Amino acid sequence: MALCDKEKGEERGGTPLHVLSMGKLQELQLHVADGEVKEEKSGEYENSKKLGSHEPRNFKWWISIIMYALFVILGQSASTLLGRLYYDKGGNSIWIAMVSQLAGFPILVPCYFLAPPKSCTKTVQTQQPSAVLLALVYFSFGICLAAYTLMYSIGLLHLPVSTFSLVCASQLAFNALFSFFLHSQKFTPFILNSLVLLTISSTLLIFQTNPASHTQVSKEKYAIGFVCTIGASAGYGLMLSLTQKLLKGETRAKVFEIVIYQSLVATLVAIVGLFTSGDWKCLSTEMAEFELGEFSYVMTLMETAIASQFFVLGAIGLIFEVSSLFSNAISVLGLPVIPILAVVFFHDKMDAVKVIAMVLAIWGFVSYVYQCYLDNNSCKNEYQSGSEVCKSPLLEEVG
Repeated sequence: MALCDKEKGEERGGTPLHVLSMGKLQELQLHVADGEVKEEKSGEYENSKKLGSHEPRNFKWWISIIMYALFVILGQSASTLLGRLYYDKGGNSIWIAMVSQLAGFPILVPCYFLAPPKSCTKTVQTQQPSAVLLALVYFSFGICLAAYTLMYSIGLLHLPVSTFSLVCASQLAFNALFSFFLHSQKFTPFILNSLVLLTISSTLLIFQTNPASHTQVSKEKYAIGFVCTIGASAGYGLMLSLTQKLLKGETRAKVFEIVIYQSLVATLVAIVGLFTSGDWKCLSTEMAEFELGEFSYVMTLMETAIASQFFVLGAIGLIFEVSSLFSNAISVLGLPVIPILAVVFFHDKMDAVKVIAMVLAIWGFVSYVYQCYLDNNSCKNEYQSGSEVCKSPLLEEVG
């Protein structure tokens, strides 16, 4: 009778005990497996959420930013003033000046070996590009670096150092323009105000009634220097934007590797130009006729190389930590310092046009910094309220 009831139960759709047990066991296993998957996904999600969002910056991060900013400001000011000193005291080779700005890249080699081997921003292994593609990228970036360094050398040769530094402020506008197209950079009213002021600041210098410095540069050479400096600023802005795109998600060691190889290519280009132009034949004569002496001649070139690499180290660090536009803004911050030092050390004339240009450049930078301040406060408020992602046009890590 019990057997019949059991069979009838199965025919009515009832589940036998052993089938029910197996089903429960499988369901339990599925729940466990699903829990593990969810847990793993949850961990990855939380990690990516943490990386993609903008938590309030910690003390260590701010210390790094301050250190990189000092490298940029001090390195840029020192290399520019030393480059002007080289020209004023008897140097006249743009190729030697170019080599001195590029040849210090071996200083970065210890940073490459001391950099953390693992990335803190990559959770998934991606396929590495081929050696041929990497070589092509390094070569292309090296050529671009050599090109705008050459234009900077020409500009510094023909312009007073105060005028040169103020014209260089236009690089922020170029960088913002390229960031808009390459990284979809968001522009706020304060950023636009900053870019307009910096552009006007550089444009005003065209209308100087007496552009010649104490070395009495002709108007034709002044125009050549002005155009070359504008071209170099545009090239530098483009390089920063491309570098940010190239460094996206890379390790610090990879960042230094890229910078070292492109600097090597640029240095080789400068050395080829030095020998092709024949300037190397005048090297001993130029050294002997240098007003401060041969030892000062060598030290001036060496210190220029060291200061330039400090600038590169700071700029790359700021790109890695924040963005190329932020790195360029810090670079522009140091530009008003150079005209003041030029008046003190090189007796450059600080006329009304330069004063107005400097005030506009400082005003433009303050406008930019105020937008950074607003973004940081917005990020803190959104993070405290539980928001996953902070939308910041300046502190947002693109990509």
